[in-house]
Amino acid sequence: MPGNIKVTVCPDAQGVARKAAGVFAALLRSKPAAVIGLATGSTPEQTYAELARLHREEKLSLAKVSSFNLDEYWGLDGDHDQSYRHFMNTHLFNHVDIRPWNTCVLNGKAANPALECQAFETKILAAGGVDLWLLGIGGNGHIAFNEPGSPVDSRTRLVSLTPSTIAANSDGRFFKDPAEVPRCALSAGIGTIREARQLVLLATGPKKAAAIAAAAEGSFSPDCPASLLQDHPDCTFIVDREAAAGLKHPH
Repeated sequence: MPGNIKVTVCPDAQGVARKAAGVFAALLRSKPAAVIGLATGSTPEQTYAELARLHREEKLSLAKVSSFNLDEYWGLDGDHDQSYRHFMNTHLFNHVDIRPWNTCVLNGKAANPALECQAFETKILAAGGVDLWLLGIGGNGHIAFNEPGSPVDSRTRLVSLTPSTIAANSDGRFFKDPAEVPRCALSAGIGTIREARQLVLLATGPKKAAAIAAAAEGSFSPDCPASLLQDHPDCTFIVDREAAAGLKHPH
């Protein structure tokens, strides 16, 4: 297999969530003041629920943790029910002991998007870099909102969303109407993501199978942004059987 990506195949989505939460729990128990990167979307919801359970039932603490989120819709205030700040509050932050001032989500209403993105990069450096970043993957292989064609050294920036991404976010789970989906987002760059010391990418369901196969076993190419993680020294894909269906090599 090209590259260093390790693939862990779980029986189902719940297994993916337990495995991913276990990776985070192991880090936080060994380094309570860890810096973690987080993702949004439907795939990590179960992982966040499992982290909340570990906090509630097994006393896993996030009190000293700093977090950075991959992206935010441009034009949405953090109080908007489709903003990623709202998502994180709803699914994780409100259920654990993380300090609100230690959670960094890009401001979708910033007066100057370029300076907002620059400040995000600076905050990551000031925190000592990201220890572990959780990622999802789009059907076209995008990570964060780095669409196909994004450079391997791209930094946090304002990006335009592709029609396929807009359509994927307007299927009723998120926005009811494609016209409501923002056309731009603030997104951590691929270069920004690659600087994390450890990466964990989650994927579940048959719609992600082609993207997982291209990312893990295809060529290292901006045509599939997730494939640009192949030379990372510590990158694991945690997937269910359906998302692993396109892989040629057994795992």
